[in-house]
Amino acid sequence: MQLGLENKKKATWAAVLGVLALLIGAYVFIPMFTGSSEPDSSAQAAAPTGTHAPAHSRKKPGKKPQVENLDPTLQLDLLARSEKTEYEGSGRNIFVSQAETVAIPQPVASAVTDPTAYTAPTPPPPPPIPLKFYGFASRSGEPKKIFLKLGEDVFVAGEGEIVDRRYKVIHITPTSVQIQDVVNSGPPQSIPLTQG
Repeated sequence: MQLGLENKKKATWAAVLGVLALLIGAYVFIPMFTGSSEPDSSAQAAAPTGTHAPAHSRKKPGKKPQVENLDPTLQLDLLARSEKTEYEGSGRNIFVSQAETVAIPQPVASAVTDPTAYTAPTPPPPPPIPLKFYGFASRSGEPKKIFLKLGEDVFVAGEGEIVDRRYKVIHITPTSVQIQDVVNSGPPQSIPLTQG
């Protein structure tokens, strides 16, 4: 049985390259996870000591210069000053639910002095329904039905039915009929019984 070691030279090079890759990986990745990377001395020499503004941030009129502090040591004087800071609120207790008093301005007097001077425009009356009521088409014991004429067309309809896909018969009386235009949704109009 052969284990793939026919070419010992290739196997040796593969093992050497694998060990080398492990060493490079350990050198690069282990300091990231342990946090033990030490800055080199050239970076420490280039870092400014103290609180100096960078050379590129010159003082511009109307703007305060930004001071960058790159010193990582604990500054006890700043800590002591922040401990002495006292809260100076507006006097409102933030732990009590209380509405603030709000001054509501008084409304200005209306520009219209005479309220009867202005009248709202009334909508135009709906167009008259062009149907003509000619008579009754029902027999005794049946619901009331009527004859309606529109131009050359004659319709037979009862209460609640729609004529010509637009006009609804609301109520039938012996002398007239109430019809509503469902397209314009106007009020019902009364059409009297006509002869002839």
